[in-house]
Amino acid sequence: MSWKYSILLTIAIAVSPVAAPTAWAVGGEKSKSTTAGKGDSWLKAKRAIAAREYEKAIPHLFKTVEANPRNADAFNYLGYSHARAGKTKMALAFYQNALKIDPAHKGANEYLGELHLMLGDVAAAEERLAALDKACSFGCVEFDLLKDALKEYKANGKYVTSKGF
Repeated sequence: MSWKYSILLTIAIAVSPVAAPTAWAVGGEKSKSTTAGKGDSWLKAKRAIAAREYEKAIPHLFKTVEANPRNADAFNYLGYSHARAGKTKMALAFYQNALKIDPAHKGANEYLGELHLMLGDVAAAEERLAALDKACSFGCVEFDLLKDALKEYKANGKYVTSKGF
């Protein structure tokens, strides 16, 4: 593990959602806080992810988190990028950090649930689905995607990549 990973994980573990600035601590990708505390590195990371250049996105996401260690969206995308790059243990840690900052983060709950399915942990995926059920008062796409992935996993005994992952 590089020193940057170690430092960021230490920072992430140390943060607590208590007394966090509202613009940083609430909501997922569709919240009003989507651009709060984010700059050029955030935009470069989003472009790299859209181009499926996950390894390229990671350093930009680190810069975003270094500038704002309360950025749940950036931790979610660090998890997503690491998962897509095949680094599941790192992905798991970053998703957990996003949820430590914002337990109702829809993207982190969905992607973490899908990661659990990739790792064969149905019970943990079902916990994420339950968390999404609470977070999505009137339903949401993240809940539907994870629910479908769970149904497919139970029917076939393996994870089938969803539209969300």
